[in-house]
Amino acid sequence: MGAPNRMVRVNELMKRELAALLERESWGDRLVSVLDVSTAPDLRSAIVLISVFGGGPGSGRRVMNHLNSIRADLQKKVSSRVVLKYTPVLEFRIDDRLEAADKVISLIEEMEQHDGEI
Repeated sequence: MGAPNRMVRVNELMKRELAALLERESWGDRLVSVLDVSTAPDLRSAIVLISVFGGGPGSGRRVMNHLNSIRADLQKKVSSRVVLKYTPVLEFRIDDRLEAADKVISLIEEMEQHDGEI
């Protein structure tokens, strides 16, 4: 019963530390936020979901390239702040759920405007 609660705490701690580290990075006109961290039960790997706002088309790819280039440094900094048996290997993924939700809301608003015109 204690293991699931422990993983929730580990994930939240990893999320908080990564968010603090990424906040110090220079992203230009983009805003990068850590949405979720899912650490494997054996603590060997972690999937980090990020969201990128601004920067225009292709900004997500540039952010991912930068994150992958500094991944080892981020892992080292996290290991000095978060004491775990193993330091998880970080895998970054862009979470586009917020962008998709924004598109759905825009479509609904557009449909409502057209219904009012008929």
